[in-house]
Amino acid sequence: MKRLVFGLICCMAALSIAMSALEAEVEANFGEPWARWLPHDETSMRKIDHGPWERFLLRYLRRGADGVHRLAYGRVTDASRRALDAYLERLSAIDIARYNRHEQMAFWINLYNVLTVNLILDNYPIASVRDLLDPATGRNGGPWRKKLISVDQVPLSLTDIEERILKPIWRDPRINYAITCAAIGCPNLQPEPFVGERLEQQLSDAAMAYINDPRCITIENDQLRVSSLYRWNIDDFGGSELEVIHHLMAYAKPSLAMALQGFERFDGDGFDWRLNDAFE
Repeated sequence: MKRLVFGLICCMAALSIAMSALEAEVEANFGEPWARWLPHDETSMRKIDHGPWERFLLRYLRRGADGVHRLAYGRVTDASRRALDAYLERLSAIDIARYNRHEQMAFWINLYNVLTVNLILDNYPIASVRDLLDPATGRNGGPWRKKLISVDQVPLSLTDIEERILKPIWRDPRINYAITCAAIGCPNLQPEPFVGERLEQQLSDAAMAYINDPRCITIENDQLRVSSLYRWNIDDFGGSELEVIHHLMAYAKPSLAMALQGFERFDGDGFDWRLNDAFE
């Protein structure tokens, strides 16, 4: 009986910390938003058709027994590439200011993910996205600063979309779980597009899926090891390792949340940069 009471007290304490973490996430230290993309219409009921992306994912995404979502890059047909290119061309012409905030956020997340997949397809076969050139240095390291598309005639890179639009405008740490870096270590590419009317649930589902996966957290011999995603983006989660842990507890399953309760810092971090290739 005493063990049961103690367990209930621990669960309640963990829940309290988790709820506090959710409330504190609005205080994350995001940068200044790009003013060009701030206009929106909250009265708008317009919807953006992400059907081509949905069909692509349905055909080529593979859900592994290990929980990792992989893409069959080597099986993508020329017809599928043309359909993806046509979809990107249509997105680039959209006047995004005419949409509400949820529809806009889904637009930018899907655009980021399609551009990432397109980059891999353009350079396939490769072992890692980091094998691609950084345009700023001319060396391998990743293509995130390369201008890949113009939206409403404004050239944009993946860094522009993530760091100047998505994160500063919406100030939501769950964005980190929605955008893909085409690596095994990153949060899964989701099997369906993000859409405005289900965005809140989709973001939370993506967060819970990653946080409860060993790619995100391992606890062995009283040592807490997390994905390097949290070290690279620590300001998105409140600016300290303790705030990151509180964030993790908010989306962790009860047993994992209780295990995390005893930590105030990380004991290590890591990341698997191998391409999320299905190798079919």
